[in-house]
Amino acid sequence: MIKQFIGTKDFYKRIIALTLPIMIQNLITNFVNMLDNVMIGKVGTIEMVGVAISNQLIFVFNLCLFGAISGAGIFGAQFYGNKDNEGVRHTFRFKLMICTVITAIGCLIFFFGGKMLIGAYLMGEGDVSDASASLNFGYSYLLIMMIGFLPYAVTQCFSSTLREIEKPVLPMVAGIIAVAVNLILNYILIFGHFGAPKMGVNGAAVATVISRFAELLIVSVWTVAHKKSIPFIVGAFRSLYVPKTLVKQITLKGMPLMLNETMWSAGMAMLNQCYSVRGLEVVAANNITQTFWNVFAVGFMSLGVAIGIIIGQMLGAGEAENAKDSSKKLIAFSVTVSVVIAIVFSVCARFIPLIYNTTPSVQLLATKLMIIMAVAMPLDAFANASYFTIRSGGKVLVTFLFDSVFVWCVSVPAALILSRYTGLSILALFAIVQSLNAIKCIIGFILVKKGTWIRNLISQS
Repeated sequence: MIKQFIGTKDFYKRIIALTLPIMIQNLITNFVNMLDNVMIGKVGTIEMVGVAISNQLIFVFNLCLFGAISGAGIFGAQFYGNKDNEGVRHTFRFKLMICTVITAIGCLIFFFGGKMLIGAYLMGEGDVSDASASLNFGYSYLLIMMIGFLPYAVTQCFSSTLREIEKPVLPMVAGIIAVAVNLILNYILIFGHFGAPKMGVNGAAVATVISRFAELLIVSVWTVAHKKSIPFIVGAFRSLYVPKTLVKQITLKGMPLMLNETMWSAGMAMLNQCYSVRGLEVVAANNITQTFWNVFAVGFMSLGVAIGIIIGQMLGAGEAENAKDSSKKLIAFSVTVSVVIAIVFSVCARFIPLIYNTTPSVQLLATKLMIIMAVAMPLDAFANASYFTIRSGGKVLVTFLFDSVFVWCVSVPAALILSRYTGLSILALFAIVQSLNAIKCIIGFILVKKGTWIRNLISQS
């Protein structure tokens, strides 16, 4: 029975070969986001709160892009598995067009409604003047960050397609260089070193925007320069043509994923808003917790992306039984990795908050929140791996119900009721909401085991 969850050496070599570059890129990106957070935290708690809230809104935008790209990416992985380079090219064009539209909409919403959205997180307990200052810092940061939305979106179109054709090293290298640019400019612009003006939170935003353009330049130029090994890019920009049948298939099967990612990320934002009712100290502590959780969770989160690609390629190649068997091994591997990470995270939680220039009460609260998240990490890993497995076969309604509907029908109502109508401490509230993922894991186990997600989409397009 145990053997069905353990693969061969070649099996794990393939997983690691695909996952490691994705993981390194995400790890470095999240590590620098963490350093950004720490640097801004050195400026002050009020500034950190404003930037944290803006980044929560940007997170929703980024996940909306991710959903749109993933919807087309299901087809891209299956086209590649079927050795159809023209199909991969069409999905790449579709990504570019839909991401441009999403970026325009996102900029309009944040420009005109940014202050209102940030203000929704600053209605809890605390000093009114501090809340007002955090609002101004956050909105100023958001306005500058919007300049980098389009280059970020286009970079994701390139990077996701390269991963789907099993060329994840370039996005990793570009990400590393962009991160180095971001880190150096952060040091210079936030604190005003080497004769540069001391820009504070605005300096962090400017540094990030410049790094976005640098990353796009590297990915696009390198891809175009290597047409022989990356055939999908040949003629990719000669027109915007995408076959109507494929557009219809992606729209029906893929675009609901965008809605799912948008609703899920909005659900996460709503959960954080519920926690913010307990005051600005909770907002600051939760920001520290989420920032470092993103760094530690890179392992199993990257495995989820790899699961979607590997299983998608197997389905596109008509290897249904192999896909079903591999899904068990991949999910088991993801959970195992998360257990190791959780142990390390819980140990580090005692020291991480001490880095920040904030109050001892915020530091202690952040430590306790991190330990709660470490305990819940294996649940997150199982749910994440199950989600990507189910999604690989294009079961959009099932993934929608499993992911975003669960958040809005279970997690958010629980957080709303407990935060507004009970006197529970933030620790009890946080722990209860995290534990609800156990229900999601049970649902995921049943769905994966049934195997109804096993479908070859490109044979239907």
